[in-house]
Amino acid sequence: MDLKEIRKIVELMNEHDLTLFDMSKEGFHLKLRKGPDLDSMRGLLASMPAPAAAYAAPAAAPAPAAAASAPASPAGEEGVAITSPMVGTFYRKPGPDSPEFVNVGDVVSEGQVVCIIEAMKVMNEIKAEKSGTITSILVDDGTPVQFGDALFRIK
Repeated sequence: MDLKEIRKIVELMNEHDLTLFDMSKEGFHLKLRKGPDLDSMRGLLASMPAPAAAYAAPAAAPAPAAAASAPASPAGEEGVAITSPMVGTFYRKPGPDSPEFVNVGDVVSEGQVVCIIEAMKVMNEIKAEKSGTITSILVDDGTPVQFGDALFRIK
């Protein structure tokens, strides 16, 4: 396979919004991935040493007042969190003139797109992992998010 063929494959990936291409033929294997490698990031986070948690504990320990006020706001934290699978910029709608993907009170089905996270100039659709009703939107449109940040709550 020559460079022109590989470039054509990359163009087709961009044209059809594909994030992974894997091809094998007669002693040749080509695997192209666009965007962050989520499996590698999950493996890296899982293999982090325990002392990292020990550094976070002292910061959390001197906040008993915050822990006491947490039960006072269960209504705002009703349901299961839909979290960010990557670092990027959170968008509630596909374009500036488009309506939001979801609003509070909307019923969503598993696999339905609820937002977009832009990472490295790639728009990644984030889908609901379960069916239910959106009870809260936890991030403002255009806000940077980190891996694991809660974006929505669904009940």
